[in-house]
Amino acid sequence: MVSLGVLAQAANTVSDPESMHVTRRIIETIWTQIQGLGVVEALTFISFGVVCLFYGWRIFKILVCICFALAGLSAGVWLNHYIEGNVIWLAAIFAAICAFFAVPLMRYGVSFLGAVAGGVLTTGLWLAFGLPLNYWWAGALVGVVAGGMLSFIVFKGSVMLFTSLGGSTLMITGILAICHLYIFTGPDKIHNMLLNEKWFLPVILVAPMLIGMYFQNKLMKNEQDWSL
Repeated sequence: MVSLGVLAQAANTVSDPESMHVTRRIIETIWTQIQGLGVVEALTFISFGVVCLFYGWRIFKILVCICFALAGLSAGVWLNHYIEGNVIWLAAIFAAICAFFAVPLMRYGVSFLGAVAGGVLTTGLWLAFGLPLNYWWAGALVGVVAGGMLSFIVFKGSVMLFTSLGGSTLMITGILAICHLYIFTGPDKIHNMLLNEKWFLPVILVAPMLIGMYFQNKLMKNEQDWSL
């Protein structure tokens, strides 16, 4: 009888090439965005990321509206491929509608963004640790369920989760762009680190996120009137 260890090893052997290919595509997409940032954009990313990272709990309502407006904007651009019309007006209408409904449905909006943040976090960790790609959805599902349910159990926890992860992502993207422009000017040193060291990207994203959640929690405790 074949042991579970042998089956797991076989699954990893089969899925490793595919997993490496998908991971490489994701890294290349991220790297393209980093390379496209100038110094002004990078500094803006860092500044706004720091604000979200440590004070996201104060501006989370605005962040929810912005996120849903961007989602509506993307939906309008996508729909324009199927309906001939003015893409600017279509995208603007969809963005305004999504932002408008995000206000009365704020708790559900936070729940959705918390679920997305949890799914992104666990999927990234799943790929980073080289687990079988065939079951990546299992890791994503755990994060989606945990992040979504967190808002109904501990609402503040969900707010801290998506604001800290978003702030960490913006800040690290800006920092990597600055490093690429002025510090590590060699032949794609950061690019090679992202591709060859699986732990690099998760660590530089999760570590600031955890620090941000810690400080947000301390600041929330000192705020007497904090509420939805």
